[in-house]
Amino acid sequence: MRPLGQDDAVEFARLFKAVADPTRLRLVSLVAANVSNEACVCDLTEPVGLGQPTVSHHLKILVDAGVLDREKRGVWSYYSIKASTLDKLAAFLSPA
Repeated sequence: MRPLGQDDAVEFARLFKAVADPTRLRLVSLVAANVSNEACVCDLTEPVGLGQPTVSHHLKILVDAGVLDREKRGVWSYYSIKASTLDKLAAFLSPA
């Protein structure tokens, strides 16, 4: 593995910052564990024990960082794992 360049270091720091929160880690794991590989914000509030505005804030951070994708359906937003980002993180954390 070669050392990170400045741009890659900034990108990885942004990703790690987004997931370096217990609630956000739980949200990613809840979305990933869902049978359909997606979850509505309405399905995520109870498991994390937080209100919808707080969960939505955490989800926005994850979407903005590229960890989750968001699809609007009517009044609800559905979130899914952005596999390419998690693959990138996994490759970084387990170099060959």
